[in-house]
Amino acid sequence: MSDADLATTARRAAELRQILEQASHEYYVLDRPHLSDAEYDALFRELRALETAHPELATPDSPTHRVGAEPASQFDKVRHLAPMYSLDNAFAPEELRAWEDRNARIAGEVREQGYIAELKIDGAAVALRYQDGMLVRAATRGNGVVGEEITRNIRTIREIPLRLSGTRFPALLEVRGEVYMPFSGFNAMNERRVAAGEATFANPRNAAAGALRQLDARITAERPLRFFGYQIMTDPDRPEPIGAATQEQVLDLLSSWGIPTNPRRCLCADLDAVAAYTAEVERFRGELDYAIDGVVVKVLPLHLWEELGVVGEHDPRWAIAYKFAPDLATTRLRSIEINVGRTGSLNPFAVLEPVEIGGATVRLATLHNFDDIARKDLRIGDMVLVKRAGEVIPQVVAPITERRTGAEKVLEPPAVCPVCGTPVEKPADEVMYYCPNGSCPARIYWGIVHFAGRAAMDIRGLGERTIQQLIETGLVHDVADLYGLEALQLLTLEGFAEVSAQNLVDALEASKAQPLSRLLFALGIRHVGVQAARLVAQRFQRMDALLAAGADDFAAVHGIGETTARALGTYLAEPRNRDVLRRLADVGVNMVEPVERADEVPLEGLTFVVTGTLPTLSRKEATTFVERHGGRVSGSVTRQTDYVVAGESPGSKLARAEELGVPVLDEAELMALVESRRAPEAERT
Repeated sequence: MSDADLATTARRAAELRQILEQASHEYYVLDRPHLSDAEYDALFRELRALETAHPELATPDSPTHRVGAEPASQFDKVRHLAPMYSLDNAFAPEELRAWEDRNARIAGEVREQGYIAELKIDGAAVALRYQDGMLVRAATRGNGVVGEEITRNIRTIREIPLRLSGTRFPALLEVRGEVYMPFSGFNAMNERRVAAGEATFANPRNAAAGALRQLDARITAERPLRFFGYQIMTDPDRPEPIGAATQEQVLDLLSSWGIPTNPRRCLCADLDAVAAYTAEVERFRGELDYAIDGVVVKVLPLHLWEELGVVGEHDPRWAIAYKFAPDLATTRLRSIEINVGRTGSLNPFAVLEPVEIGGATVRLATLHNFDDIARKDLRIGDMVLVKRAGEVIPQVVAPITERRTGAEKVLEPPAVCPVCGTPVEKPADEVMYYCPNGSCPARIYWGIVHFAGRAAMDIRGLGERTIQQLIETGLVHDVADLYGLEALQLLTLEGFAEVSAQNLVDALEASKAQPLSRLLFALGIRHVGVQAARLVAQRFQRMDALLAAGADDFAAVHGIGETTARALGTYLAEPRNRDVLRRLADVGVNMVEPVERADEVPLEGLTFVVTGTLPTLSRKEATTFVERHGGRVSGSVTRQTDYVVAGESPGSKLARAEELGVPVLDEAELMALVESRRAPEAERT
């Protein structure tokens, strides 16, 4: 074939790809097809013939990839651009009000800015990565940080564009959304399976999740999967503007790119409007062709998302799932068992006669604490009401007292730890009972699990099963023992080969370099979270300074409460804990928080509040800028605030600053302040 003929063929292939993708969008997203099935099939066959004859003309965004590829041998693990958070839940108006009240204490203008309510699709969350507008990777949610790559399977969902429409989008982005299976498609699929003598699926949600995890994408292509997008993420290391200031604009932007979004959404001026819309949703819920289990309520302006932040690196404060009334069932409470956590807390849970609730078989349920058991008057052997809503852990609501026979048994809180036999303690100001024995096997196990976690020492390859084996074989008795492990010892454990053993040893060695703040959090001290550990580490800088301090010294750190200060002081005064810290230091674990030069922290000691939309910096970038130069960023304006950095639409924080006489800076003035406070060159040398 001549070059001219090949060029003509290439143009025809490109034209066919564009026609077929547009036809898929019109059919699946707009529900306004202009091509008949026969016309579509003819064009599809023509394109496939061209690509077969000329493989060099095939492109990653070709519709021919949607029919499925050869089976994969496994799913690769991939890291998301940014964490995919889970949502906190509300089941009643007062819980929604409490959520708003908590947010208002951080960002006062939350009440003024309004909300958007979106249907909560009961499907499988996925992240679609686009590079220069082309779909290059798709992944399951996984643990929120790392998911399984399912690109080949996602390409079979015809309404997901393989290439975004238009040209105005970031070079690298992730579209988050939900893959689901419509009731109509689910029922038709089950009918076909019955006719073929195959087992049917229990519910659309499980069927959708299972379809995404097929190693053979051709099987996925046969399943009637659909998709709704709802969020855009860019690379946090190289953030790019997306051209949207509100969540409503995000959804409009996704639609303009060819991403299907759910049209059933509502702008709500306040929570009363949210409640009214939720009541409306409950009325038309039965008319939908897909499963929902509530409404997701989101703060409307995106700049407030950054200000509100995330709770414990899991639940974003800017969104909450307002769930429908939970599913209820009746079953028998067979027994009450107890887990002992890493801090020694005794956590009771219910063992139930298996019961079906909302499409899932429930055997265990949370009981919160012993005070809750007594308040509900739960007894072993009771018939009980159990509730479950969505992904919420099942809970025992109440006993059915009229069905008691007299054989039921009242459970008293244990006097000793059920694992190690140590007498338990109950602090006067807490509802939990605790095992005080730091050598309790259960505490050691969960303590090491926490120590190895991503937000702590981040020891890759040290999972729960491995930790259990290390303890059972006597190789590890506490976290300090981890650093004495050798590859030959690991080879004696189930599941280890030479490469994996060496990888774990290398991961342990790498974790020694973590800063003091990470180590402090990793120790699992009661009440000491990531933020508290960072504040204390920045204030004291070295572990020996921490060991020389006491609760009063810790309480003097801005942002540390008395309860946290007491817990930290008690932990560091315990001889056994001090011995573990000494051994960690002896094997080379870092005991120092990095110190920046004085000229690099010109804002040290100053407190800032950022509000409004800045010209070039996002809220997160402005916060990072201030903190990188030694300053502290607060969520509310008080008399202790040194400066308010204000952009467009600053809201009530600007008025509060003017009321209190707090100086107000724009973005340029913030930059100038940093330069003016840097140490002169002569002083630096």
